[in-house]
Amino acid sequence: MITDIGPLNLLDKKATRSGFGEALLELGKTNHRIVGLCADLTESLKMSAFQKAFPSRFFQVGISEANMMGIASGLAISGFIPFTGTFANFSTGRVYDQIRQSIAYSHKNVKICASHAGLTLGEDGATHQILEDLALMRSLPNMTVINPCDTHQTRQATLAIAQHKGPVYLRFGRPEMPVFLPRDLPFKIGKVLPLVEGRDLSIFATGHLVWEALIAQKELAVRGIQAEVINIATIKPLDEKGILQSVRKTGSVVTAEEHQIHGGLGDAIAHLLAQHLPRPIRFVGVKDRFGESGKPYELMEKYGLTHPYIVKAAEELMQAKKDFTP
Repeated sequence: MITDIGPLNLLDKKATRSGFGEALLELGKTNHRIVGLCADLTESLKMSAFQKAFPSRFFQVGISEANMMGIASGLAISGFIPFTGTFANFSTGRVYDQIRQSIAYSHKNVKICASHAGLTLGEDGATHQILEDLALMRSLPNMTVINPCDTHQTRQATLAIAQHKGPVYLRFGRPEMPVFLPRDLPFKIGKVLPLVEGRDLSIFATGHLVWEALIAQKELAVRGIQAEVINIATIKPLDEKGILQSVRKTGSVVTAEEHQIHGGLGDAIAHLLAQHLPRPIRFVGVKDRFGESGKPYELMEKYGLTHPYIVKAAEELMQAKKDFTP
């Protein structure tokens, strides 16, 4: 349980995509089978350092994402470990058929690395702000789905997926976000990371919403509600044991994600609880809407993804908990 993350307003900020670029360069230095592919967004994906250091192991395919997935599949057959890079919308929605047929179905060792996910892509607007990518990827058999919370966890997750055999979808973001986890904290695929212990409700958050959950936890504590905050970085496979252990203690759940409430983390946890431990649950996420152009945090506020909405959901949940009969 990580309980000491320091004053929330004094933390450094760095984009999660920076952690990916840093780790990719580290991997290139230690494993000659690591190769990088990018669809004309090398700077945005922070893959430039890898490209400069290992030009013979980097493939710039241009705006040809479907072709990139096919090349990656072929490289995997040849024994390489390909890391593809482009925006999350182009990494999933545009190339879903290629991923399904050439990577997931045939269990290729391809790492699909996606930046600029969610509303925090910002000004590029609805066409680029994919909010369905976690749902698309977690629905595919054989696919591991990971959504880290800060740049350090993204770095560690990138290092970890290089050791994992099989296809992985790694999601990260564009804006600078607070850095609050230890730099060298090992990432364990398929395991939750408890951050704050509590007794009244469990807040399960992923990606950028972990930070908002931590702020909400402090506000709830002032109101006499002790919330447990758990970082769910691995959406699939879900850490069923870790989640159920928390819910057995608290008896209620809030999920928080920068994604549609349909098909993402909230749906995954609700499905788990419906099977094993029915308890009151509330969902903080995008409610069946497309995004729009705007500044990242203003969009988060407009779409109900900031900490006041987590606090509101938690307070509603405490009343529902009183009326609930297991």
